[in-house]
Amino acid sequence: QVQLVESGGGLVQPGGSLRLSCAASGRTFISYAMGWFRQAPGKEREFVAAINWSGSAATYADSLKGRFTISRGNAKNTVYLQMNSLKPEDTAVYSCAVSLTIVQEPTGWNYWGQGTQVTVSS
Repeated sequence: QVQLVESGGGLVQPGGSLRLSCAASGRTFISYAMGWFRQAPGKEREFVAAINWSGSAATYADSLKGRFTISRGNAKNTVYLQMNSLKPEDTAVYSCAVSLTIVQEPTGWNYWGQGTQVTVSS
């Protein structure tokens, strides 16, 4: 069993930046992808970004390219999401997930964190 804990969420003004982090613990895999998803009130969970084990390849939701950057820490059980130029529509609960493969469908991911709230408001 893998446990994921997100942190770094909070309240930020439009145009501001926020850096989320996620750390995996418990059972580990030899190599696995880590990703970020978000869910706004009344909306379906949507894909944000994902990165492979080595950190050499990353993919993003088309609407977020150029504003969000995903990266892995020196410890491969850690993943970050740098969010820049935040907009009110970015307000959502952001969750970290792990998978052996990278897919944009949320149901394709195996383990999930509890999520961290990101609120973009002036």
